[in-house]
Amino acid sequence: MPVISTSVVRTAALGAAAAGIGYASLVERNAFVLRETTMPVLAPGSSSLRVLHLSDLHMMPGQKLKQQWLRELDRLEPDLVIDTGDNLSHQKSVPAVVQALGGLLSRPGLFVFGSNDYFAPVAKNPMKYFKSNHRRTHGAPLPWKDLRAVFTERGWLDLTHVRRDLEVAGIRIATAGVDDAHLRRDRYDTIAGLPNPAADLRIGLTHSPEPRVLDRFATDGYDLVLAGHTHGGQVCLPGYGALVTNCGIDRSRVKGSSKWGEHTRLHVSAGLGTSPWAPYRFCCRPEATLLTLVAAPPKRPGADEGHGASKSTAVAP
Repeated sequence: MPVISTSVVRTAALGAAAAGIGYASLVERNAFVLRETTMPVLAPGSSSLRVLHLSDLHMMPGQKLKQQWLRELDRLEPDLVIDTGDNLSHQKSVPAVVQALGGLLSRPGLFVFGSNDYFAPVAKNPMKYFKSNHRRTHGAPLPWKDLRAVFTERGWLDLTHVRRDLEVAGIRIATAGVDDAHLRRDRYDTIAGLPNPAADLRIGLTHSPEPRVLDRFATDGYDLVLAGHTHGGQVCLPGYGALVTNCGIDRSRVKGSSKWGEHTRLHVSAGLGTSPWAPYRFCCRPEATLLTLVAAPPKRPGADEGHGASKSTAVAP
C-alpha cells in the first residue's frame, strides 16, 4: 500500500481550502436566490397577501450584479415590501440602493434600520462571532438620514418605535417596529400593548431577532415578526448548518420561518449581502423572500401548526 507523504496531504488540504474560499467569495456570494414561503397568519376568511422581505443588502456602489438582480424583483408585483435593515456599507451607497430598489419604492413598504445603516462596517476577527458578548466596534457614520428621507418621500413607512395601521390589498394590517436590537437601541416600551384588534394581520419588525424583542411581540399578540441580521449564518456546513447566528436565537432559526411561542410566526431573512471585509458565503446563498400570507386554519385543541411550506428559485424572477 503506497504511503502518502505529509507534504502531499498538506498541499491537498491547502488546495481544497483555497478552492472553497474562491467559491465562497467569487461564486456563491453573487448567486442570488428568490425564496418562496407560504405562511398561514391571516385572519380566517382573508384573501392572500404577497409580501417581499428584503434585508441586509450591505450595498457598495460598484455592486452592479446585485443592483440589477434587485431591480428585477419588481416584476413579482408584491402587495407589500418589507425591509429589515442593513442596506448600506459605504458613504456613497444611498443612490445605489435607491436605484436598485427601483419600482419597489412605488409599492407599499415598511422598514426599520440596522447597525450598517448607521455605521460603516470595519475589519473584525471572525472568531469574535463565536462569543456572544464580544465588544462591538463601529466605523464612520453612514448617511442613514438620507436613505430614510428617500424611503419616506416615496411612501414607505418607518416603523422605528412607532405603531401604524394600514390597509393593503384589502387586508387591514397593524404594524410596529423597534430600532436595532443588536446595538441595544430597541425601546419596546414605546410600542408596547395589544395591536388593533380589528386588524386582519399584526406584523412586528426588528433588524436583529433578539429573544427579548421576539418575546415582547409574541406577548402582545403579533401574528408575524420579520427580521434579518443573521446572514443565515453566512458560513454553513453541510449536514450541520450555520456555525453562528450573531444574536440570541438558536441555530435552527437562523433563516426561514419558524414559530415563536404559541401563536407568533417568525421569518428571518438570510439577506442579500455581506460586509466588504468578509465578502464570502458558503452553503448559504444570498436571498430575498416572497412570502405568501394566507388565512390561518381553524384552531384545533392540541394541534401543532408546524412551519410554513417553502421553496427556492435560483434564477431572477
